[in-house]
Amino acid sequence: MSGSTRGLHRGVGLALGAALLFGVSAPFAKLLLRGATPQLLAGLLYLGSGVGLALVWLARRRGAAREAPLTRRDAPWLAGAIVFGGVLGPLLLMTGLARTPASSASLLLNLEGVFTALLAWFVFRENFDRRIALGMVAIVAGGAVLSWEGRVELGGLAGPLLVGGATLCWAVDNNLTQKVSAGDPVQIAMLKGLVAGSVNTAIALALGAAWPSVSRLAGALVLGFLSYGVSLVLFVLALRGLGTARTGAYFSSAPFVGAAVSLVVFRERPGVAFVVAAALMAVGVWLHVTERHEHEHAHEAMAHEHAHVHDAHHQHAHGPDDPPVTDPTPHSHPHRHEPLVHTHPHYPDIHHRHGHE
Repeated sequence: MSGSTRGLHRGVGLALGAALLFGVSAPFAKLLLRGATPQLLAGLLYLGSGVGLALVWLARRRGAAREAPLTRRDAPWLAGAIVFGGVLGPLLLMTGLARTPASSASLLLNLEGVFTALLAWFVFRENFDRRIALGMVAIVAGGAVLSWEGRVELGGLAGPLLVGGATLCWAVDNNLTQKVSAGDPVQIAMLKGLVAGSVNTAIALALGAAWPSVSRLAGALVLGFLSYGVSLVLFVLALRGLGTARTGAYFSSAPFVGAAVSLVVFRERPGVAFVVAAALMAVGVWLHVTERHEHEHAHEAMAHEHAHVHDAHHQHAHGPDDPPVTDPTPHSHPHRHEPLVHTHPHYPDIHHRHGHE
């Protein structure tokens, strides 16, 4: 198996792992909602993510740096991602849910994957072909089938527009996060969690929400650390290797994971919708996993910093201030890429954002 193929399958595993961790949050959050308002619970989940990852980040700083720290150049992209994904998205969702029947809200949430891909392809110019587009359609269709309740009740346009606006905010968040995905994923997810958690918790308390019991509070923080924090770390790593649209497509399988876990937690029987959704998502994932994108392409000279090993794209010498070469363990330091033209299977990762004829 080539290094590029291994990188693809690692990225797929990271994206599906992020979807798995996020997907399991739905049934457990439903249990926790019995003791908290939706916005307060959202804030606590984000806070659990931020605080838990802050402890990980502080403990890890004692060792040798394996990930590149965020810089001032990353600040505008990260700030935009936090504002859209951590503040505006949840606020629009909570406002919209209050005015939208559950039957239509659950369907509208599938728009996040669609908006993520459309922005990646047509605004940020990420490469895609018919196979990837069909795979994206199949995965999103699986999510729509899974959330279909047999009817759609708009209940007015304001609510659905607000829910749709929330999914658009999260799509913007996904694309902006890709811009900083070369940086430390723990630091990125930590900052997102701390800011989003503080804002949403403060808004909920200002609106009169009461604190849940200690046991439910602890449960929300732990669930947030795993399903929002660790999940986001895996998501950022997948963005680094797969690009935004492909990562978003795999992450769109999260509702299926949540439904599968609900069958176990609430002892429900799988229905026809569950089976159809599983088949559609399996087809979509298969179309993506079996993609082979290969052509001669040119790398322009560039300088940046990220975790790397000395592979075909990283053939540079280390200076006296750089860390020792630790292949195959990744290490991080500023390095320069010289112009290079070659052919190999590749995906729109942080080294392959070139245009196509």
